[in-house]
Amino acid sequence: MKRMVLLILIGLILYCAVSWGQEIYQWTDEKGTLHFTDDMSLIPERYRNQVQKKKVPKEPSPLPRPPGTSEEKEEISVPVPEQKDTVGRGEEWWRMQVKEWNEKLLNANKNYETAYAEWKAKEKELEESKLKPKSLQRKLMGEMKLLEDRMKEWEGQKEEAKNMLENVLPKEAADFHADPNWLEIEK
Repeated sequence: MKRMVLLILIGLILYCAVSWGQEIYQWTDEKGTLHFTDDMSLIPERYRNQVQKKKVPKEPSPLPRPPGTSEEKEEISVPVPEQKDTVGRGEEWWRMQVKEWNEKLLNANKNYETAYAEWKAKEKELEESKLKPKSLQRKLMGEMKLLEDRMKEWEGQKEEAKNMLENVLPKEAADFHADPNWLEIEK
């Protein structure tokens, strides 16, 4: 298994190295036609002395303006690239994390309140059963113990969700240079 992971990792590194090192060759024939290729062997011998090497651009360059167009008269809307953190996650990913942990917090609160209400009802029932058989009282005390355990569990989940929302996610956002506004709850 470790070998397979290592081989995949090496393959990915080699692939990246090859793709970053690509060059494009450009030449013009006798008719004035501009040609491009990434394989030097495809260039005719008589044009190889005039070949220009170019690195593959990471982003496409903007197209030149047609002659006669004015910048003042023409309004061009250029889409703004989506902002990302250092590992490529955008605003949507961070907002989904906040939403997920908020839902967990609300769910834990709701379940805690339900368990607490049931525990209070059992406590009242236990007080009223003083003159009833001891077996009923033991049963009620056992049910109360289970409800106390559930309440502790829900309390732990509430604390985990609060910690994620108040400490962990903001720290991760800062570490990965994400916009802190992405962590705010949308209304």
